[in-house]
Amino acid sequence: MAEITAALVKDLREKTGVGMMDCKKALAETDGNIEAAVDWLRAKGLSKAAKKADRAAAEGIVAIALAGNQGAVVELNSETDFVARNAAFQQAANAFAKLALKANDHAALLESAHEGEKVSDAVTHLIATIGENITLRRSAKLEVGSGVIAAYVHAKVDGSDSIGRIGVLVALESTGDKAALESIGKKVAMHIASASPLALTEAEIPADRVEREKTVIGEQIKEDPKAVGKPQQVLDKMLEGRMRKFFEESVLTKQVFVLNPDQTVEAALAEAAKAAGAPIAVKGFVRFAVGEGVEKKVDDFAAEVAAMQKPT
Repeated sequence: MAEITAALVKDLREKTGVGMMDCKKALAETDGNIEAAVDWLRAKGLSKAAKKADRAAAEGIVAIALAGNQGAVVELNSETDFVARNAAFQQAANAFAKLALKANDHAALLESAHEGEKVSDAVTHLIATIGENITLRRSAKLEVGSGVIAAYVHAKVDGSDSIGRIGVLVALESTGDKAALESIGKKVAMHIASASPLALTEAEIPADRVEREKTVIGEQIKEDPKAVGKPQQVLDKMLEGRMRKFFEESVLTKQVFVLNPDQTVEAALAEAAKAAGAPIAVKGFVRFAVGEGVEKKVDDFAAEVAAMQKPT
């Protein structure tokens, strides 16, 4: 029996994209023969996962799990929306969200144990079983010492309260009445799902995002007829005013509250604090929307057909 070394397992994994444990098993079954191991994996329907790895996985679902003063959210992606209705896919998303409650970060989640294997290998098995490229793209966790973690799932899948197209967690720190905190927490989570704030405070908005906005607004001012011939001090004031509006629209507490446009989120929290009997502080939030930031390949079949008609 040939020695199954770590290097051999690594080599097979790179060739097939299959998980370490399956690669090790394949090599054991084929006495360390790489080519035979590849065929063994193909026969088991596992190596085909590697062929799908370059396909854009921009559909799927977001899953949320809550436990005490902790909450976790994961995004499990697939190639088509159809797979989001697959029971095994949904069960996996819910299971991964629960595991994310115990993981320190996303890398740790991928290494977590799930039904006798690592989460990363479980994803590979899903690819082989379902037949599409699937990725556990990201995860996040929030917790508070005193208060609540509120959650909201938008565009729920099959009526589930834990999986959908958009998932939001918001951490409220307070010693106030739990029911009052949960009520305002749910409302703020719904607001975040709709308004998609960039950050909790101005300071948390990435510096490059702020600079990009300044550049865009600066160019807009140059094209504004009202700015023509105005001194630099006036132009600076215009920039300052428009940047203030940008922050008001981007920072959670400064945004106009979706559920009551007559007040800001900050004002809604202050009002809720009276009902809760204690101050309420938003310690953080997470908003995941399926496929955001993933570049989708759009096939223009008409263009392809036209291109085929051109002489070479």
